[in-house]
Amino acid sequence: MADDVKVIARNKKAHHDYFIEETLETGIELVGTEVKSIRSGKVNIKDSFAKVDKGELYLYNMHISPYEKGNIYNRDPLRTRKLLVHKREIRKLIGYTQQKGLTLVPLRVYITRGLVKIELAVARGKKSYDKRDDLAKKDAQRRIERAIKEKY
Repeated sequence: MADDVKVIARNKKAHHDYFIEETLETGIELVGTEVKSIRSGKVNIKDSFAKVDKGELYLYNMHISPYEKGNIYNRDPLRTRKLLVHKREIRKLIGYTQQKGLTLVPLRVYITRGLVKIELAVARGKKSYDKRDDLAKKDAQRRIERAIKEKY
């Protein structure tokens, strides 16, 4: 990624709840007040997901707070938003979601070269024992690092 990337929001739970198979950068179709609200950091992607519907890719449950000075121009904060992706990428995503049982989860929202982008992940859901295993590995790694730090 270029140096001019400003990360607005991250989905921290995505790495905890899913195995990330592949990532994809997408554009998003927004109205003016939504862009202003995103620039001020008022966006939440924690519960959002993407789905292919009638050959188009849409993002559901992304919350963009209404812009304070937007009055009548503000839209519904949870409205469905269209993601901008090439047709061949949409066909590839259809294959992933229908045949392999994977899901599409946004990882982060960022601004690059003045445009709002979404990093979308093709992900497989983790079972509870996978989550416990990951936490155990992380804890063991922390203990090893702590022991090395104390030794030197």
